[in-house]
Amino acid sequence: MLVLENIISDRGSRYAVAGGPCSGSDEAAAFLKELKRRKKFAKATHNTWACLTEDAPLKNDDGESGAGMVILRMLEREDLRNEIVVVTRWYGGKHLGGDRFRHVQEAVRQYLDAR
Repeated sequence: MLVLENIISDRGSRYAVAGGPCSGSDEAAAFLKELKRRKKFAKATHNTWACLTEDAPLKNDDGESGAGMVILRMLEREDLRNEIVVVTRWYGGKHLGGDRFRHVQEAVRQYLDAR
């Protein structure tokens, strides 16, 4: 499991990104459970994620509408299969509008560069 914390900060919101091997929904659930064992991630506002498996693409917005699809599209562009990428956001009290999608993209880019 690769975790990059405090990678983006904007108007009080903070972002992190994590990822690792994943070949299906059971492994995705296990990955999220392991990530949330870190109290900081369990208390996050959103843990959005996506995984491009051999069977089907998987994604979850976790309340951050559209963010799972942003992650999934980036994984498709990279043809990165069987690896989950989770973008975590701690809400800072101010709405970010469309900037939140830019931050999700940047978080995924940083993960891809670090792996």
